[in-house]
Amino acid sequence: MLKNLPKLGLLLVLATLCGAQQGSVQKEGSNWTNVVNGSLTGARTLRIRVQACAVRVEGGSAQGISYVVRNKSYETSEAKARRQFDSYKVSTSTRGDTAWIVGEWAVRHPHKFSLEVTVTVPRDIDVVKIETDGGGIVTTGISGRLEAESGGGAIHLDDIGGAISAETGGGAIDVGNVGSDLTVKTGGGTIRIGSAKGKVVAESGGGNLELVSGSQGASLETGAGSIHVNKCTGEVKASTDGGSIDLGDIKGGATLETGGGSLKISSASGPVKAETGGGTIELWGVPVAHVETGAGSVIAKFIASGGDRSDSVLETGVGDITVYLLPNVNLTVHASIEAATGHRILSDFPEIKVSSEGGQWDPKLITAEGNLNGGGPVLKVRTTMGNIYIRRVQ
Repeated sequence: MLKNLPKLGLLLVLATLCGAQQGSVQKEGSNWTNVVNGSLTGARTLRIRVQACAVRVEGGSAQGISYVVRNKSYETSEAKARRQFDSYKVSTSTRGDTAWIVGEWAVRHPHKFSLEVTVTVPRDIDVVKIETDGGGIVTTGISGRLEAESGGGAIHLDDIGGAISAETGGGAIDVGNVGSDLTVKTGGGTIRIGSAKGKVVAESGGGNLELVSGSQGASLETGAGSIHVNKCTGEVKASTDGGSIDLGDIKGGATLETGGGSLKISSASGPVKAETGGGTIELWGVPVAHVETGAGSVIAKFIASGGDRSDSVLETGVGDITVYLLPNVNLTVHASIEAATGHRILSDFPEIKVSSEGGQWDPKLITAEGNLNGGGPVLKVRTTMGNIYIRRVQ
């Protein structure tokens, strides 16, 4: 990430914080510490590029930017610790309206060493950009835009007003309350998002994803973990190669896909598409649904739609299908069991007529057809091996 950093003397007028400007070396338990303080003024954008360093940026009431660089050495002697401190060059500058904090090793990064940069900025700063090749990132309390990238550390974000783009090679991502669009990605860690007022895009190579509240839709993807959404306004797209997906109250449509886990929606006001290689599917309040599972049961409760209704399909290879319908729903029902020996279709609606084909010992095809309240959009229900229940609910 940081291999292409510009040479410090070529692009920026830098004040190097080393040598005589370094703070004194102090013994702290069994460790040695070195702390450097400084400030930058007249900037609306902050850029931080550091190697092997944790970064914390906090918004405050101050007009300028202040920073503290805290180095810690785990060497046994002060002389060895000082050599390490001297090898890490931290430089700062202001160019136009952009403040820079740059840190890099003059030699190879030693093992017995850790660094942290803490920066306080005006809350109304326009842009903060952070790059670190391995440390964690924490940013809180700013109203502007944030771009953050870590080679593998954890990322924590909270109370940020502008759009956010954050990525880590493998650490966890934890987001509190944010006021605009949010895009986060991790190579394998978990992602948890509290509240986002903008659109959410979240991707993990294998960790679990959780969204407590979204206001403008969400696109969620993980390689192997589970996905949980408490509530979201707008369309939700969720996919995982093998975990389960559990959605709560969705004010919009939803598209769900998993290689083998279960799928569940508490309620959705828009159409639902759901597919799993082998898990169960539960829809407890949807207007329209197209769902399929290779080998699991399906439960679907249909509710009234505020707009035009369209056809629905419920299908499983092996498993029961249970449908809950309101008494006044306008639907045309087509239900079938392809290998129906030992299975049956049961309906609470007398308008739905059940018939069967095949001999006493042969696999039977059982079908059920009927128009409810004069008919309407088609509801197709099909299982290869399983029972079908069509229930009336109030």
